[in-house]
Amino acid sequence: MTDPSEPSFYELGFPGPLRDRLVAAVLTGAKVTTTGLVAAYEAEGEPLPAPGDRAALIDSAGRPVAVVEVTEVRVLPLDEVDLRHALDEGEGHRSVAEWRAAHERFWHSEEMREVLGDPDFTVDGTTSVVAERFRVVEVLDPLLERRRG
Repeated sequence: MTDPSEPSFYELGFPGPLRDRLVAAVLTGAKVTTTGLVAAYEAEGEPLPAPGDRAALIDSAGRPVAVVEVTEVRVLPLDEVDLRHALDEGEGHRSVAEWRAAHERFWHSEEMREVLGDPDFTVDGTTSVVAERFRVVEVLDPLLERRRG
C-alpha cells in the first residue's frame, strides 16, 4: 500500500487528448480499469499498485480532479487480458482484439519508448501487464461532481 504521508498521483496516458478522454471516462464511471506495462513501472522505479492504494487522478493540466482507490491488481501476460477488463477500460472497444490494437499503438509510441529507454520496444502475448480495477472515492471539483450525478 502507498505511504499515506506521501502524495500519490494517478496518471492515465500522457497529457493531451488521450488523457483528457480517459479522465473524462473515469469521472463518468465508464472507465473502471486500466492496464500498464510491468516494464514501465520498472523503468520509472515505481512499485506496482496494490489494492487499497489511493491516489489523486491528474488531468492534462496537472490538476488533481478525483481520488481513486485501487480495488484489484492482476499481473498477467498480455494474451490473458479478458473481455470484461477490456470493456471496463471505458474506451469503447468491443473486443479484446480492438482493445489490444489500441494499447499496442500506445505502448509502441515514441513517448512510451522514451519512458522505457528502448526505441525499439515492442509487446507480444507474453509481455507482462498490470491490469488494475479502481473506483472513484472522491471528486475534487464540485463542478465535476455535478456532472457525475
